[in-house]
Amino acid sequence: MSQINIAIFGIGNVGSTLIKQIVEFNKKSHNKLNVFCIANSKLALFQEEATQGWNANFESQAYPYSLEDVYAFAKALLEKSNSPSLKRGLGGDVGDKQQNRTLRKAEGEDQFIAVDVTASPDFVENYIQLVENGFHIVTANKIANTLSFEFYKELRAALAVNDKKFLYETNVGAGLPIIETIKNLHNSGEEIHKIRGVFSGSLSYLFNTFSAEEKSFSEILLEADELGLTEPDAREDLSGKDVARKLLILGREVGLTKEFNDVKVQSLVPAELNGTTTSPQFRESVKTLDSIFADSKSKLATNEVLRHVGELDLKTQQLEVKLVQESKTTALGQTKGADAVFEIYTESYGDQPLVIQGAGAGKAVTARGVLGDILKVARSFN
Repeated sequence: MSQINIAIFGIGNVGSTLIKQIVEFNKKSHNKLNVFCIANSKLALFQEEATQGWNANFESQAYPYSLEDVYAFAKALLEKSNSPSLKRGLGGDVGDKQQNRTLRKAEGEDQFIAVDVTASPDFVENYIQLVENGFHIVTANKIANTLSFEFYKELRAALAVNDKKFLYETNVGAGLPIIETIKNLHNSGEEIHKIRGVFSGSLSYLFNTFSAEEKSFSEILLEADELGLTEPDAREDLSGKDVARKLLILGREVGLTKEFNDVKVQSLVPAELNGTTTSPQFRESVKTLDSIFADSKSKLATNEVLRHVGELDLKTQQLEVKLVQESKTTALGQTKGADAVFEIYTESYGDQPLVIQGAGAGKAVTARGVLGDILKVARSFN
């Protein structure tokens, strides 16, 4: 059986929850996942197995690191296990240079996974280097898949050459199987006409609540912040950029070669509050939003609600993020809480779309989705 060795980058809400879930998984499973590195942007803890008390160990034992330290510790693990991988990667001395840098797929061979649960635009620049040094990639970070299409192709070329996997189901829909479903439909030859949905759990909560209750928009926004549903600076959510990234990822999955700037985005942040004020200043000015959204709500018909949607039209190849008036009878109009919902219109499904709905935000569901991707990699070698 292959030993699965994991380096986790990012120990915020999702990262720390993921480690907890792995520890619990290991208690119940015959085949354990070995977390040998836990790192934030500055410090790393190297160990042979993550335990429930990893955070205390991190406080006392973590030290400044580089990726070379990660590779060196991984090599030491291979030496200890006497794995045949040692001769094929992570500094082995048999074969050509490329082969020395790459862990090749083989029965019973140790496998290494780099897990990115940061939101860092800088860390994704390490992906190709990690792949070339023998690591599969599992990520909740959307940035790598929304950089230039040139980088998108370059990363996938490196994965193919090095026989490595790259899984990112949580990039869209947290723990919902959106990307896998879209891939399966597309790869089976199904003609997808349109993908439409409420992509953001935080914006879902905001407009579900605002449409249903007699509260000001700013009051609901501050409630969402207290619940941890929004980004620390809520303008990240209200700008629509996060939804645009998710929409672009799905577009690329079905063959579009679009760039991020090709997505038409309606920002919900007034110009005077966008970029010229600090996050604390924005919080103090959120009441400015009340009249804007009260006006939008006043225009709703009796059977309508406000919804923030992303829409990909494959016929026109248009990608758009916008606030719309939606009938209460549709799947999007019936969403509750912080649910995300996706309508997938295809040739086979006709006018009745395939609908996927569920929790669209939250550290537990996102971490569980990342763990699911880790296990997909693990099971492909066992």
